[in-house]
Amino acid sequence: MEDSASMTYLRPETAQGIFVNFKNVYQSARKRPPFGIAQIGKAFRNEITPGNFTYRLREFEQAELEYFVPDDGQDLKRFEEWVQLRKEWYAKYGIKSERLRFYELTADERPHYAKAGIDVEYLFPWGWGELESIAHRGTYDLDAHMRVSGKDLRFYEESSKTHYTPLLIESSAGMDRTTLVMLVDAYERETAADPAGKETERIVLHFHPQIAPVQAAVFSLARNKPELVELARSIEEQLRPKFRTQYDEGNIGQLYRRQDEIGTPLCVTVDYESLTGRDVTVRERDSMRQERIAIDALESYLRDRLTA
Repeated sequence: MEDSASMTYLRPETAQGIFVNFKNVYQSARKRPPFGIAQIGKAFRNEITPGNFTYRLREFEQAELEYFVPDDGQDLKRFEEWVQLRKEWYAKYGIKSERLRFYELTADERPHYAKAGIDVEYLFPWGWGELESIAHRGTYDLDAHMRVSGKDLRFYEESSKTHYTPLLIESSAGMDRTTLVMLVDAYERETAADPAGKETERIVLHFHPQIAPVQAAVFSLARNKPELVELARSIEEQLRPKFRTQYDEGNIGQLYRRQDEIGTPLCVTVDYESLTGRDVTVRERDSMRQERIAIDALESYLRDRLTA
């Protein structure tokens, strides 16, 4: 598969469609199949009964990738490669494999022009629901546009001096549904013991560090101690250009719970020992394990845990 450098992104509201622009794109970008054109933007559904939070909406964000491949006998292999890449993408961001399935459509379930099709489905609280569709659409779309417009959208192969219509592998995913899956999959209510041994309920979002809204929160143990506040704020400011950070202050237990609820992977606490030892306490969200890290080594420590 081609890397991101071979993808061209079009704003749907300013383009009449990927297929209409296909020839302009490959000529101006100097691309030859296989290459992809992607777009993301508003889509609309004539829906009588929306429901299940943001799963079914009348107006939603849709992302589409049209991947054009040569008709060289390798198209099904490239389709399977793309399916594997999508599996790896969901796994990379921590979606539970037991709640995700790639359902292969039968010949009766596929459109007449489709050579293969996969529905990516997630097990929501109300049951299995479609998240993404991956389809081998053959030459159907370009053929239809050429037939109606009368314009030649075939690709010209310089080496053989011939024209051909590329085959199409399409991946179409709802951004609202993807976001909902990230939230549902990460959400957990668990019982944890506080420092005194009392059991309390904790709400936590187990977000992958790369999609967490806040990656590292920095606290001052006491808000009425200027020296602690100043050091904590300076640490947060130094980390801000490298990570998504947030400064907060208050009761330390409540601060941890607040960050757990929004899925912050790591919390950094500046305490009295930090003033002399030049180190801080770093608390990990999922295990709640704490360790002392030197302030000078903090950026490297966070990078290893947040960017893997």
